[in-house]
Amino acid sequence: MEALFSFAVLVIAISSSGVMSPGPLFAANIIYGLKEGKMSGLKIAIGHTIVELPLIVMLGIGSISLEIFPDYRVLITLIGAIGLFGFAGFQIKSILSKNFRVKRNPSKNPFLAGIFLSALNPFFLIWWLTIGIILITESIELWGIAGILILFLFHIWMDYVWLFAVAAFASKAKNIFSNKNYKILIIGLSVLLIYFGIDFLLQI
Repeated sequence: MEALFSFAVLVIAISSSGVMSPGPLFAANIIYGLKEGKMSGLKIAIGHTIVELPLIVMLGIGSISLEIFPDYRVLITLIGAIGLFGFAGFQIKSILSKNFRVKRNPSKNPFLAGIFLSALNPFFLIWWLTIGIILITESIELWGIAGILILFLFHIWMDYVWLFAVAAFASKAKNIFSNKNYKILIIGLSVLLIYFGIDFLLQI
């Protein structure tokens, strides 16, 4: 029990550097929180989980290693950057449209964004291949293959709490913005996504 508690503290302490770091997923989460409400944060978290769980398992069983990652990094970075540019461009175009109105009806877009912005984020992959691999190794040493599931459970709840909380805050904050300032905020967040895309390209 003591080992389990100590490992939980370790996972939470280290995971916070990845979970709460500003990035494309964070910016997109705010955009969807503003547009669709707090439940969009959970949808993004589910999409993120679909990518993260298989990644952790494959790292744990040795299917992915640092040696093969550089061969794929350039392609992942290029596709991720192009995707961010397209996503940001679409947000800016829609917000400037004469027929623009805030949607409060649920959509699949946050879920898909969670998948896309996780799978094609080179920094997310690098985090698991460097910092995260330490946790994976430690978990396997303590509990074998079952340790991978223990690690995942200690880690993933933070993603759900954080993404939901940010989306909920954004949803509430929308009410204090005028229509003009709301549009400025969405455009600003979209420009931030473009910045992340450029930053991706500069890392090649």
